[in-house]
Amino acid sequence: MAGSEHDSGGEPSRPGPLRLTGYAAEQLLLLVPLLVTLVLVLVGALLVVVWIGIPLVIAGLAALRAIAQRQRRVAARVLGSPVPTPYRPLPPHGVLPRLRTRAADPMTWRDLLWLLWAISYGWVLSLVVVVLLLAVVTGFLWWFGTGPLLRIRALVDRGLLTYGSTELLERRVQVLAQSRADVVDHSAAELRRLERDLHDGPQARLVALSMSLGMAEEMFDDDPEAARRRVGEARQATTAALGDLRSLVRGIHPPVLADRGLDGAVRALALDLTIPVDVTGGVPGRAPAPVESALYFAVAECLANATKHARPTRAGVHLEHRDGLLRATVTDDGIGGADPDRGTGLRGVARRLGAFDGRMEVSSPGGGPTVVSLEVPCALPSPKTTHSSGPA
Repeated sequence: MAGSEHDSGGEPSRPGPLRLTGYAAEQLLLLVPLLVTLVLVLVGALLVVVWIGIPLVIAGLAALRAIAQRQRRVAARVLGSPVPTPYRPLPPHGVLPRLRTRAADPMTWRDLLWLLWAISYGWVLSLVVVVLLLAVVTGFLWWFGTGPLLRIRALVDRGLLTYGSTELLERRVQVLAQSRADVVDHSAAELRRLERDLHDGPQARLVALSMSLGMAEEMFDDDPEAARRRVGEARQATTAALGDLRSLVRGIHPPVLADRGLDGAVRALALDLTIPVDVTGGVPGRAPAPVESALYFAVAECLANATKHARPTRAGVHLEHRDGLLRATVTDDGIGGADPDRGTGLRGVARRLGAFDGRMEVSSPGGGPTVVSLEVPCALPSPKTTHSSGPA
């Protein structure tokens, strides 16, 4: 059929002339909503100083974003390639913060530029397609001309509704700068934590050890039995200090991670938890140590959050490396409701992964289950090939 968007093998294909004409007719009908949207934005911008313009701007930008998003999908179908949605994420709460975010988003201004194109030259292109179908003598031109005309419009739509290479590079630089700042802040916080833990743990025990040995030395001649008790206390303090130091070392870089890699370290971590944790999948090789450490501690934080807040009966971790990405999916059957914006734990996980260009996605509806997807770009070394030692 002319309007089919799939070939016989099920693969997506470009729509035929009839479907393209339907898209053109839809674009013609959008003229009135686009004009109303333009009026809302302009009038609201003029009246924003007296506050009444704020709801007008909000309504206008929301309508424009919805229409532009629909046209991204249409352009993707016409061109046979995806057209991404490049908006900045909105704050979870607050009318004014959300409005400021939209106003500061460069894509909002590109949407406005696209609106001017859509109600002028773009609208004329769509009109030509519909007119060619309606006129009897232009059926030949409609059949062969609809595709090129709609593709021209779709190319311009895609160019205006997505970022160019320069803007993408600028966004990438901004993301890297933010990630670097987050890493610096995280490192400073970790150093403060280590200093505090050393002060409150091993340092305090070593001070007590020194005092016990000093007192034992003074008592050695006059009261050997008391001196022996002090030496025994000092030995206990030494054991406790060594335990504290081992805990600190595990918090910096667990020895099992260095010895057995991410797969083995996560399985060892699962055995130490108070709930059953099923570890599936695996990593076929060793990732760079910083990447392994980042993903290990991200998994550990997710499991700790689950056991602390979600009251689960079971949890799971699935590890895999595919398409150049090292992935870990952490699940639990708890009460759900995990929100990165309401706590520091998941935000810390996102910052830790962001330093390696990684990302985190959280799905945690009320009542559960919670699914946290973690991924970091990572190229694993090729497995070594072994050669037979027998004769050729």
